Amino acid sequence: MTVAVRYTAARTLDTAETQTRSPGPGEVELAPAYVGICGTDLHIFHGDMDARVTTPAVLGHEMSGRVVRVGPDVEGWAPGDAVTVMPLRWDGTCPACSSGHQHICQHLDFIGIDSPGAMQQRWTVPASTLVRVPDSVPLEWAALVEPTAVAVHDVGRAAVREGERVVVVGGGPVGILIALVARAAGADVRIAELSAHRRALAEASGLTAWDPAVDDVPELVREWTGEAGAEVAFEVSGAAAGVDTAVDVLGVRGRLCLVAIHPRPREINLHRFFWRELTLVGARLYDRSDFEKAVSLVADGTIPADRLISKVVPLTEAPAAFEALEAGGDVMKILVDCTDDAQGAAV
Repeated sequence: MTVAVRYTAARTLDTAETQTRSPGPGEVELAPAYVGICGTDLHIFHGDMDARVTTPAVLGHEMSGRVVRVGPDVEGWAPGDAVTVMPLRWDGTCPACSSGHQHICQHLDFIGIDSPGAMQQRWTVPASTLVRVPDSVPLEWAALVEPTAVAVHDVGRAAVREGERVVVVGGGPVGILIALVARAAGADVRIAELSAHRRALAEASGLTAWDPAVDDVPELVREWTGEAGAEVAFEVSGAAAGVDTAVDVLGVRGRLCLVAIHPRPREINLHRFFWRELTLVGARLYDRSDFEKAVSLVADGTIPADRLISKVVPLTEAPAAFEALEAGGDVMKILVDCTDDAQGAAV
């Protein structure tokens, strides 16, 4: 038996014992160490994804851990290996897969949403989803590889180039990671973020952050770029005002990369798209090369993982951690410690 955090109904989580499934052919059993709580997990917690999630649902897809057992026909992995998981299972036959875009398979199983996730003491997954983590990387840091892979994919979709001016609208975990990855690609980056705590974290990481409640962000961009406007903007806020800002800061032939999930249609200034020949690109999830790049960025310190982790809580306190994130405040990323020792200490 293993202990898991389960979503059972809107705003209701519990911790319960569940049966551990032995790994079958091509599968491995993992001992998750740390699991991050992300915005999608909060959407599930709020009940916004009940049409998709089958209850009781074990949450979590930002994880690190170690291999415990390998199933038949699994090669290259052994107990004790440090790993993270690229939580995607595709069918390989749909039009998206056939055109080489398996990560947005039209019948995608996003593990941790559509099937059981990592917020448990034991977790069985396809060996094909494993991504190796160097032994030199603390497992707490490795739990940030998945959101970093999102940022790597986003920066790639926007085709950010060295020397370009980039504005990131929204300085939450993914927004800061996008800013750091874009800076590593040679861009000059600014963040627009309402939270003073998040702005302070961005600035502590060497980034420049503006407060859109006080600062005229488009005017600041005009001054910064000599009236030219930014080459790239990322919309990560999920707010209507954020969309407006992301469009307004762009210069001629600028690229707007839509990262945030907007649950309802937004008005957008199409005249500005016409007048400045702007481009809009969507960015969703990642592929294996994004994950491997993310591992290297965490390993070499480009991503200051220790600074971005606000708190680590034992698995039994995960429900309270969801409420803390929902309340906002001085929180960036909360990790859930799923190790057996942590649960024993918490009981």
